[in-house]
Amino acid sequence: MTDGGITAINEKVREESAFVQSIMSEVGKVIVGQQYLIERLLLALLANGHILIEGVPGLAKTLSVKVLSGAVRTGFQRIQFTPDLLPADLIGTLVYNPKDGNFSIKKGPIFSNIILADEINRAPAKVQSALLEAMQERQVTIGESTFPLDEPFLVLATQNPIEQEGTYPLPEAQVDRFMLKINVTYPTMEEEHRIMRTMAFTNRDIEVRPVVGPEDIQRGRNVINEIYMDEKIEKYILDIVFATREPARYKLDSLTGLIQYGASTRASINLNIASKAHAFIQGRGYVTPQDVKSIGPDVLRHRVIVSYEAEAEEKTSDDIIRTIFEEIEVP
Repeated sequence: MTDGGITAINEKVREESAFVQSIMSEVGKVIVGQQYLIERLLLALLANGHILIEGVPGLAKTLSVKVLSGAVRTGFQRIQFTPDLLPADLIGTLVYNPKDGNFSIKKGPIFSNIILADEINRAPAKVQSALLEAMQERQVTIGESTFPLDEPFLVLATQNPIEQEGTYPLPEAQVDRFMLKINVTYPTMEEEHRIMRTMAFTNRDIEVRPVVGPEDIQRGRNVINEIYMDEKIEKYILDIVFATREPARYKLDSLTGLIQYGASTRASINLNIASKAHAFIQGRGYVTPQDVKSIGPDVLRHRVIVSYEAEAEEKTSDDIIRTIFEEIEVP
């Protein structure tokens, strides 16, 4: 691409990404800290990818999603996943009318724009599969009828760590459907002090004003598709992903035997799209290696499956990904 072309897309990005700051400031009225989480939620919305958020209870995972959806003028449904939930409770069902002997279709809460799947790992496999199928196909079949889901359609799923009691771990193949996986950690003492001061009111109402609509999100997505990515950056992404599959090929001897399964092809696709979306949020019309480095761990952490040997050495997928990013040559 010529310098003139990059300048033109830069101008376009600056113009179309102005709403990002509006959303961030609106969300910031309620959420203290968690800047990283809010940015990633917005990135997933712009990149048209779903997101899995993991963290212990009480870290504002649900509140963050709820507040973000309030800042976007779209439909929102919160679904609390429980062990007795059925697929029909999610997607809908056929209802028999005894008067005329016919069946009518009752649509479920999945027919909305932003879906908060709260504590997804509390529900059994059948319910998880119904949700993940809707995420992948972006359509739902009830009886003999198939219904497309409205755009934008975004699933933001939260889960408590697997060690918590009463959970059904998501299979690796299903977790791969999520573009990003975010680990939410405890706030700093300074942030928690601000949270305590802000939230310690018995009658506090959460007031969030919608500042963007679906058309703004769609325009943003169109511009993200135009963001320039140099062939060297594309090669860098492929090197990162292939290093998770064949570490020896990249002289990463320290990782030999630690990776059971490397990242899938979805990782390459999602890292490409997410890097462009990250550049968009930063107000740039081109992707830098730093965009790939910033978003890479969130795209890869749930796609790199560690071996028993790695678990014995107390190595996590994050440790492995960190080593790969440190060792692979940056263009």
